[in-house]
Amino acid sequence: MRQSNWAREVAVVGVGMSKFGAFPEQSSRDLFVEAFLELRDIIDKDFELDQIDAFYLGNFSSDQFEKQAHLAPILANWVGLSPIPAVRVEGACASGGIAIRQGALAIAAGLADVVLVGGVEKMTDLEIAEVTEALATAADTLYEIPAGFTFPGFYAAMASAYMTEFGADQKAFHQVCIKNHQNGALNPKAQYNQTIAQIMAAKKARAVQKGKPSPEWENEGSFLSDPRANPSIAWPLSLFDCSPVTDGSAVLLLTESKKAKQFTDHPLYLVGSGQASDGALNERKTLFNIPAAVTAAKHAYAMAGLKPEQIDLAEVHDCFTIAEIMASEDLGFFDRGEGWKAALDGKTRRDGPRPINTSGGLKAKGHPVGASGIGQVVELWKQLRGEAGERQVEGDPQIGLAHNVGGTGQTCVVNILERRN
Repeated sequence: MRQSNWAREVAVVGVGMSKFGAFPEQSSRDLFVEAFLELRDIIDKDFELDQIDAFYLGNFSSDQFEKQAHLAPILANWVGLSPIPAVRVEGACASGGIAIRQGALAIAAGLADVVLVGGVEKMTDLEIAEVTEALATAADTLYEIPAGFTFPGFYAAMASAYMTEFGADQKAFHQVCIKNHQNGALNPKAQYNQTIAQIMAAKKARAVQKGKPSPEWENEGSFLSDPRANPSIAWPLSLFDCSPVTDGSAVLLLTESKKAKQFTDHPLYLVGSGQASDGALNERKTLFNIPAAVTAAKHAYAMAGLKPEQIDLAEVHDCFTIAEIMASEDLGFFDRGEGWKAALDGKTRRDGPRPINTSGGLKAKGHPVGASGIGQVVELWKQLRGEAGERQVEGDPQIGLAHNVGGTGQTCVVNILERRN
């Protein structure tokens, strides 16, 4: 049994998650309550609200999406947690992963024994132009945004650099999309519960209903290669390379490890955590990787006493398909320039040697940016406890990794969890 080098070891004893998607009738409060109530139902043993010492909320920009700032104490009060400390944590799309780390640090430091960590974002009430404008504030508004970039453009630049450097094919991006939609189709909480094959069949059926010829797509690859079905967003990235705009919430309950069995007989242990930062794209030597991810992973592995090959499955930040491929290399799962080949070869499939994004990832599960990092850990909880149903990874996985990126890679958090028999 490994012992992490937290001053006090941290355990995850319960999780909860709302459905991810577009919910015009619900606010972030409604989504958070949905996730919180599921957490209360999931925890194996009874617990009382007054056992929770602090609350950390991952949220990128409720002040822009809902015109509601100062959200953490409002949500804490909404579920009956006042007057405990309630802190909103902002790190762009890495807000949820940072909130987990901050909650764990509070426990490790002895400032709290039981911490609720939540994440929420309500994004779909705005028009897409307004969503784009809000998300742009996560980039460098002095250099990146005035150059005309949006986030698809940023990652398209990374994808183009990657293809040039390593000879990668867009078909590798398509395979990431196909795989993650296959996984999302098995996840009842995912925004997209359809495989690419099902989406393709539905489009064929609609064409026939309208009296038009049925498109002659032979398979998912030919569908994704057709610009009429999968239009370009920012070359080489097309519509199905992009994660969606999403509403959703997810929560975790963390405890000091000695108290974990008071809540569940099967806790997970947060054995490694690393966080790193970086400058904007214009300051980087290369564009085909995210240096902060490399550094964060290095620190998390060192803390856990693990190597990349000991990770049984991973949830990585696939805001775009190229991001998953880069992450698979940044985390040390594949050598630099080999991630795209691994995707083509099926190595990252649920039944492959290196399962990645069994939840469907941000691509199919959805990407409510403040909640995404916590939603990743919800999937690890289910997989490591053997509760993932049809998408369960075989082979009794014991160690899972969550990789959460903010902005164009200016922030990255890597958290490693372990189940102990």
